[in-house]
Amino acid sequence: MGNRHAREDYEWVYTDQPHADRRKEILAKYPEIKSLMGPDPRLKWIVCMMVAIQFLAFYLVKDLDWKWVLFWTYAFGSCINHSMTLAIHEISHNTAFGNNKAMWNRYFAMFANLPIGLPYSASFKRYHLDHHRYLGGDGVDVDIPTEFEGWFFCTRFRKFIWIILQPLFYAVRPLCINPKPITQLEVTNIAFQLTFDILLYWLWGAKPVVYMLAGSMLGMGLHPISGHFIAEHYMFLKGHETYSYYGSLNLLTFNVGYHNEHHDFPSIPGRRLPMVKKIAAEYYEDLPQYTSWVRVLYDFIVDDALSPYSRVKRKLKGDVKQE
Repeated sequence: MGNRHAREDYEWVYTDQPHADRRKEILAKYPEIKSLMGPDPRLKWIVCMMVAIQFLAFYLVKDLDWKWVLFWTYAFGSCINHSMTLAIHEISHNTAFGNNKAMWNRYFAMFANLPIGLPYSASFKRYHLDHHRYLGGDGVDVDIPTEFEGWFFCTRFRKFIWIILQPLFYAVRPLCINPKPITQLEVTNIAFQLTFDILLYWLWGAKPVVYMLAGSMLGMGLHPISGHFIAEHYMFLKGHETYSYYGSLNLLTFNVGYHNEHHDFPSIPGRRLPMVKKIAAEYYEDLPQYTSWVRVLYDFIVDDALSPYSRVKRKLKGDVKQE
């Protein structure tokens, strides 16, 4: 339980990320993949339905006993709220309304943010696009854990606690690694969200607010769906920095498990990523892949060679243009 892990630093590499070169190679061989790019007309209706379901849940939990509020928070609210964060991930790539209506996507993401309770959609887009452009970039990619996380969360028990606290570290990490001046969109996101939270409390009391906020925290902590945080880029096999997951939870997560495909083609909506894998099968079949996010979480905790340091990191060269 208390064994320390073997790593004492990140996996530093001096090569570019693999996705840009693979994208060029695949498009040269299969130019028809370009037809998969562009908005997903179903996405906005799915998001509206999910928001409506959570609004109904807010109403239904207001009269429940606290034990049932907490039960439904983890059993249902955590699932749909984590799914909503991945809808916001989709929207950050302008897949709701297309690149020509970029601001429509930004405000629609704020709408999708409402049932989550914490204002983050505007900030997420700024940092997430940097993650794609500069994957593993030192001082830029805030998906990489901090030095403190790698140093401290180094035993099985501490890694277990680290997974529970994932939402906290994802919130604080940008301020430590790559702080940016606040934008007007972020101010709008905060004002919009706080107004909604206060109105929810005023209308139906504390129980819906606890259901909303605790659902978000639990769903992004020790939860089967949160396995994707670890599965996507933690180096389970040396030399591989992105991994795909082809299990059933993709149905709830906008196919975020198709992560190699997503980084190769970030402008293709999640619903069409299985088509990328089908068309260019020879590029993905032999890459390391998962079928269980729960197993990913378990292996990460019990394998003493794995820790928050198990990430590929690179020094960026040339002009770095951030969002």
